[in-house]
Amino acid sequence: MNNPGLRTITMEIKESFEASVAKSKELTQRPSNDELLKLYALYKQATEGDNNGERPGGFDFKGAAKHDAWDKLKGKSSEECMTEYIAFVDELHDKN
Repeated sequence: MNNPGLRTITMEIKESFEASVAKSKELTQRPSNDELLKLYALYKQATEGDNNGERPGGFDFKGAAKHDAWDKLKGKSSEECMTEYIAFVDELHDKN
């Protein structure tokens, strides 16, 4: 049995998330590396779910950092990550 109220909330969150993704590209000040990693990880967890890829090795420090940031969110729901992403983009916009 479907819950139409739940579906509506999900659609509202998804639409707000997509608007925040666009809004994140309009930041006038470049976020710090830690902030960029947080945005990346929240986006990946929200859109793809748990990170199941292998951790990059060697001298791919950027790839390893991105992998680790995303991996820390393992088990979080898409909706939870979308909500956090939206709030974080708003916070970044307030700083600009």
